Amino acid sequence: MDKNDVLLTVQEIFRNILDNEDIILSEETTANDVDEWDSLTHIQLIVAIEKKFKIKFTSKEILAWKNVGEMVDSIMQK
Repeated sequence: MDKNDVLLTVQEIFRNILDNEDIILSEETTANDVDEWDSLTHIQLIVAIEKKFKIKFTSKEILAWKNVGEMVDSIMQK
């Protein structure tokens, strides 16, 4: 699975959790760019991503992400 495949999978998760089919993610996307992305949905997104990819993130990793690209990089490192 390459970086673009991971990004597209994460995008699908965002669309499902946030119930918005119009969401288009890029590596530079941040929570400020997506109206429905707040602290509660952030937790839901992380849990869904962990289930989908069968991985676990540390709190330190999650807090270090500045954008979707860094999230995707973390997924690929696992």
